[in-house]
Amino acid sequence: MRTDVLGVGYDDLTMPEAVSAALGLMQGRNGAYAVTPNPEIVMLAQENPLLRDAIEDASLVLADGIGVIYGARILGRPLKARLPGIDFADAVMGEMAKRSMSVFLLGAKPGVAEQAAERLMARHPGLVIAGTNDGYFKDDAPIIEKINAVSPDLLLVCLGAPKQELWMQKNAQRLSVGLMAGLGGALDVFAGNVQRAPERWQKLGLEWMYRLIKEPTRAKRMVKLPLFVLAVTGQRIKGR
Repeated sequence: MRTDVLGVGYDDLTMPEAVSAALGLMQGRNGAYAVTPNPEIVMLAQENPLLRDAIEDASLVLADGIGVIYGARILGRPLKARLPGIDFADAVMGEMAKRSMSVFLLGAKPGVAEQAAERLMARHPGLVIAGTNDGYFKDDAPIIEKINAVSPDLLLVCLGAPKQELWMQKNAQRLSVGLMAGLGGALDVFAGNVQRAPERWQKLGLEWMYRLIKEPTRAKRMVKLPLFVLAVTGQRIKGR
C-alpha cells in the first residue's frame, strides 16, 4: 500500500530497504523502473495525466525532496525517510560493485556520461560500466538496440521530468535491463560538473535552497514549492 501525497503514491521505505528492493527487481529483468518525484514533479503530475500514469506504473516510487516528507506529515501519513534519487543510485551502485554488476548511463550533454562513468568506477571499484549515451537523441530505436546489446543490470535514465518517466514507461517492455531509474541531472553531479549542497545543508533539508542560491534561474521552478504546500494543506483540510 503506497502513501498518497496529492495523488502520487510513495513506497514507504528506508534507504536500505529501497536498495534491497532495487537489487531484487534487477533479478526479475521484467521492465521494472524507479522514479523519484519531488514536489515539483508532484505538481506537474497533477497537470499531466500521462506523467501521473507513468509514476503509478513504476515499481519503485521514492520520496525525493524534503517537501514530500513535510507534505506526508501534514497529511498524517509520515514516511520513514527522505530518499534523494542521487543518494539512492549511489547506494545501489555501491552494492552492485560488490557483485561486479553493470550499469548503463543515459542522458545529459555529450561527454558528461563518460565523465560520470570514470568517476563512478573510481568511487565504486568493481562496478561495470556497460555503456554510455548522451540525452540528445530523437529516435529511440538505436538507443534501445545499443542498451540491449549489453543488457545492463541498471539503466540510469537522466533525461529530466517528465521525459524520463514517460520514456521508461514507453520502453519498459522493449529493453533488456534489470532496472531503470529516472534521475534528472544526476549524471552532472556524478561527473563532478555540479556540486551538491554541503552535507549540513542536506541534513537540514535545505538542499533546494542551496541549489537556488547557486542557480538563480531555478527560481521559476521553485514557485511550485509554495503551491505544493498550499495543495497539501488543502487536501488535509478536506480530509482526503
